[in-house]
Amino acid sequence: MSRRLMPLLLIALLPLGAHAEGFARLAELAERGFLVGAEARLLDEGGEVLGVIEPHRPLSPASVTKLYTAAAALERWGPQHRFTTRLVTAGRLDGQGVLHGDLVLEGGGDPGLVDEDLWRLVQQLRQHGVRRVEGRLIISQWRFGPVTCTTTDRCQARARAGNAYSALLSSAGVNHGSWCVKVLPGPRASSSARAVSCHGETPLIPLENGINTLLAGEPTRISAQRVTEGGGDRLVLDGDIALNSAPREFYRASSDPARQTATLLQSLLEQANIAIVGDQASSGEAPPARARTLAAVESQPLQELLLRMLNYSNNFMADVLALNLVEAPQATLPQAGEALERYTLTVPGHGPVTLHSGSGLTTGNRTSATGITALLEAMYRRPALFPSFVAGLQAPANGPMRFIRRGGSTFHQQVMLKTGTLNEPVAVRAVGGYFRTRSGRWGVFGVLVNGTDRTPWLGWPQVLDPLADDLERMIDAH
Repeated sequence: MSRRLMPLLLIALLPLGAHAEGFARLAELAERGFLVGAEARLLDEGGEVLGVIEPHRPLSPASVTKLYTAAAALERWGPQHRFTTRLVTAGRLDGQGVLHGDLVLEGGGDPGLVDEDLWRLVQQLRQHGVRRVEGRLIISQWRFGPVTCTTTDRCQARARAGNAYSALLSSAGVNHGSWCVKVLPGPRASSSARAVSCHGETPLIPLENGINTLLAGEPTRISAQRVTEGGGDRLVLDGDIALNSAPREFYRASSDPARQTATLLQSLLEQANIAIVGDQASSGEAPPARARTLAAVESQPLQELLLRMLNYSNNFMADVLALNLVEAPQATLPQAGEALERYTLTVPGHGPVTLHSGSGLTTGNRTSATGITALLEAMYRRPALFPSFVAGLQAPANGPMRFIRRGGSTFHQQVMLKTGTLNEPVAVRAVGGYFRTRSGRWGVFGVLVNGTDRTPWLGWPQVLDPLADDLERMIDAH
């Protein structure tokens, strides 16, 4: 700890200009009125600090928060942990394949549960001999759900959604809490486009298809909105698609993840010729102790879930993972944030942190550049966890997020990072990650740039271009 703290104590005695020396280009944002916190240092003996700008300043990390969620999840469960989703019943199955009682899907908090998993459950049910259910189809979200919304985006998504990132949360949610529709050109120009479910020919919710097919080469412009009226979801589609256009997929948050799961599961049961006599329902209660398991599926290992969550910055997956950290049933997002904060107390040299969610979608999250680098160093020092952690970060050269492909070959090839973006109420652009110097030494960096009322807009090139220049100089010099 003394070797870790000594360089920071010495830096505190330097004048402000020396503080920003390693981040000469990034410091220009501070001169323009943006709030900037930055730190870059090596991880070998001595922990040489290569550059800082107000490293202890508390700022919004946006989706860089997901690094905390990934680290806490690995610490709690380990890379090979799997979440289990079950079909259970307290009823009786007779010799004719009739289940006399309710069929209950017990949500296991799997953040990556998809329709293929539900199909596997249905096939196991058939193998168990079930052909008819004389009871209800109940979705049990006793672990958490419906989770009270705490952000404007998610609260608005209860009535209308034009995106997937604001998906509401449940321990029994499927397909990341979103509906998916695929739009294809019609047979000829001026005909209506085709709109189908991404998971089959028949849409699972009503569609209002106002999309027209244009001549080949014409511009494709499509609007997709999920609206909820009278307790039911529907997708409203409008716009144009060119005759030679590839199919377009649109994901839109559902208004009720448990109801979405019930709708999809019932459709799959019907396809398998298993009839459900009763209604659909959701429950916040755990299945009774006498209930027995009829079918069960396990999630992908945690290390694979984290890869998807971090690579695509999936808010639903991150918040579901954080909610799983809460021991008590009916967990809330504030409780999930408290669980992450408790984990952060174990990170050497981190300092103060405020976390209201595991996704960073909440605007009240606060950490510092020093906190981010302390977290990254702590994971680097855990050889059993580090490979699963670092695998979720992106290399600018080939990461799925194309906007990070800035800078030169050094930045592309020798840096791995996680980004965070918010646009309301102020612009937030945050980055944290690892780098390798020319001589093969490992380093960590954290950068937080927050706008103010007087600096409301900030594009990614304004942050990534100077950051790439600064990091490349550090890497080349060592």
